[in-house]
Amino acid sequence: MAMGSYVRNAWYVAGWSNELETAKPLAVSILDEPIVLFRGESGAVHALEDRCVHRLAPLSLGRCEGDHLRCMYHGLLFDTDGKVVEIPGQDLVPKDARVRSYPVVDRHSWLWVWMGDPAQADEALIPPAVGLDDPNYILGHGFLDYDAEARLINDNLLDFSHLTYVHANSFGAGPEFAQSLPKLEPLERGIRYTRWTTSTYGQSARKSDTPVDSHMTYDFLVPGVLLMTGGNYPEGTAAKLDFGRPAIADAIGGVTFTSQAVTPTAPRTSRYFFSWGPHVQHGDEKVRDALMGMADMAFGEDKVMIEAQQKVIDRTPNPRVMPTAHDKGVTIFNRLVERLAKEGGTAANQENTACP
Repeated sequence: MAMGSYVRNAWYVAGWSNELETAKPLAVSILDEPIVLFRGESGAVHALEDRCVHRLAPLSLGRCEGDHLRCMYHGLLFDTDGKVVEIPGQDLVPKDARVRSYPVVDRHSWLWVWMGDPAQADEALIPPAVGLDDPNYILGHGFLDYDAEARLINDNLLDFSHLTYVHANSFGAGPEFAQSLPKLEPLERGIRYTRWTTSTYGQSARKSDTPVDSHMTYDFLVPGVLLMTGGNYPEGTAAKLDFGRPAIADAIGGVTFTSQAVTPTAPRTSRYFFSWGPHVQHGDEKVRDALMGMADMAFGEDKVMIEAQQKVIDRTPNPRVMPTAHDKGVTIFNRLVERLAKEGGTAANQENTACP
């Protein structure tokens, strides 16, 4: 079964950096392509096609030798560019004996792999996530594997009206997410979502004992990365700012940051990476752990719904959706993806302005 439409000239999250141990190859799949990640003796991370040129054995079962990778089936040795540099018992190495290598960058605690034309692998296009080592935040992290198309997870993250219903128990989301529309702005490689809730006692990570104005904003960027922050402000702040963007430094509570990334692994399967935690001035490890407990419940709720949705779609001849007013962000983003997929993903750099 074919994959859906995705941008190839983009950086996809392949895994958490701290989970790739030195000299221990790791098998991953992105866009239904088998890839082996390995951290060599120098500490640099490399990504190769996970398929030996000899008898197609997985290189992820191989052995690191310095910054090279040896296939442990018949011993072919590959360099970081994917070229075979040694064949045991054979002096001549064919010039075309090589596998594909992928540009890979270790940044924001994630390993980012470029799936398109290596000549266009612009590191400026890596979404500005917040890493686990960022001194301003105390973050927990994890991932979930989905038996569902990545696009369905993206659609879910682009339409927060589902919070009112899917996450009524976990986040305690109120009716405003379904009853009112957020502000949406198109970006070069994504959309920006903004919502003010005025004179509220908050919900989820932003509960308050007194009325406040609560602000939430996220950028959702190609290929499927959500970067969200927000906080509580004195009542009346939204009106004073004409419902514009506030300064995080002016928040009086509830400041958190979450980075989330959706990676298509194969047809109808995906991996969903996430981190979440409070700003150091608005929480500690106990707050982080409470948020992660809430996230585990909420993201589990999403997984149940989306995997069930995928099953219905698969059993429906010529499935079609009926858009509502809340689908504006979904429509804008999916049209952008379709355009970039056709163009090869050569649009201008995204605005790296999501982080506070």
